[in-house]
Amino acid sequence: MTQPAVIRRDPPALSLLRTALELAATGLPVLPLRKGKVPFGNCRTCAAVACGGRPNMKDGGPCHCPGPCHAWAAATTDPSVIASPAWASAWREAVTVAYHPGGAGLTVVDLDDTAAVAWARETLPATRIVPTARGEHWIYRDAMRSVNAVRDGVDIKSTMAYARWLGPGAGTMTDLPDAVRALAVKEPPTVRQAPHAITVPARAGEGACRHRTPAYLERGISMAEQRITEARSAVHATVYRTFLAVLSTHGRCGCLTEAHIARLFTAAQAKGESPRHCTDAWTNARTTLGL
Repeated sequence: MTQPAVIRRDPPALSLLRTALELAATGLPVLPLRKGKVPFGNCRTCAAVACGGRPNMKDGGPCHCPGPCHAWAAATTDPSVIASPAWASAWREAVTVAYHPGGAGLTVVDLDDTAAVAWARETLPATRIVPTARGEHWIYRDAMRSVNAVRDGVDIKSTMAYARWLGPGAGTMTDLPDAVRALAVKEPPTVRQAPHAITVPARAGEGACRHRTPAYLERGISMAEQRITEARSAVHATVYRTFLAVLSTHGRCGCLTEAHIARLFTAAQAKGESPRHCTDAWTNARTTLGL
């Protein structure tokens, strides 16, 4: 009597690891995502941004922590890192694989619903398309700045962002069109045109800056940038709370400059906040503190 064939199934962690290694071999920097399809939390060294942010990350470079850390910056093509003991526990908890499009010289136009897909088909040149649960990923060659909510149901994921791996898709990948680049610059990416009200005057009797070294202020601004950059949900609330924290510490001595504020606004806009939302959050934080 013929015995039935035995079908061997890889454990989920091994299957995800194998997928990650195969993608890395093609040049896609990969990282594991945990439950909720979000990156793993920072390592102990970097918990609560105690590291002050990795300098190379601010230029779009990778994180050099031993485990998957700093969200998109954990993405790597190095098989010795991906399969390392430091990453083993992450793969055991992971639910899917993601990649850093910008690190591979790619841009993903994330179309979140049928209306957004219809708009893309009428507006953008054809390229490789990957179906998602609710819409499609349109993938182009070349990298650009990542921006959320460039229009209803449309996000741009490229540098300093990650996208879930949902399969190779179909169609021939084409060059990134100007129509996509234009979506990211409809609103100014800095606060040079922001309302004059963002200047924070010192109160009477508080004109002397209590911060002994410029490094104290610089570290505070860097930590605030990192807190905004690493927000995985409730971005509006995170931006407001971060602005509130910065102003409560630095807002009354007059040491904040337009350049410091511009850095905070730019970090928030990189997470999809508009200049108006940034200005409103800043104004509300000042009002709360009575500045």
